[in-house]
Amino acid sequence: MSDRGDTGDSATATKRRGPPSRVAAATLVIEVVEDDGDWSAFAPFAPAIEAAARAIARRLGLGGIAAVIALSSDARVRALNRQFRGQDKPTNVLSFPQPGLPTHAGEPRALGDVVLAVETVRREAAHLGIAPVNHLQHLVIHGLLHLLGYDHATDTEAEAMEAIEIEVLAALGVANPYLEPAAGTRRDKR
Repeated sequence: MSDRGDTGDSATATKRRGPPSRVAAATLVIEVVEDDGDWSAFAPFAPAIEAAARAIARRLGLGGIAAVIALSSDARVRALNRQFRGQDKPTNVLSFPQPGLPTHAGEPRALGDVVLAVETVRREAAHLGIAPVNHLQHLVIHGLLHLLGYDHATDTEAEAMEAIEIEVLAALGVANPYLEPAAGTRRDKR
């Protein structure tokens, strides 16, 4: 599904349209940045991202954590994927964990950046027959899990990560994204 860019470099140090919005979800502080692309089909996206962040914070008992969610385009994500992962193609979401930087007392610990590609997210939602905003929430949760050290490189890792995603999405009223809608059978995403 998504890919991790374990570079420690900030992926969102690019042009930003308008000021970022900060969304405090429980004890998880999310900064939403419109980096590139047309995200109007997902509007209003801040409440959806807030709900996803709040749900993952509750499920994992997170406290004092911050992350950036960058809403970008296929072109920008393709460039990042090529630069940091050697793959010359867009992907739905990239996660860039931030190395543990010291924080001042009372400040949340920065996890890193999650970068989403609007055209891919919209295309996948249409293909899966789900609401774009629900797919956005799934990918935000997926990207945040990567920032927290979860991965899906092996079947065991994928099953553990997917189980958390399914549980958190259910708490948001979003159906299991790993089931085929018509048959109710498990979809193989790899």
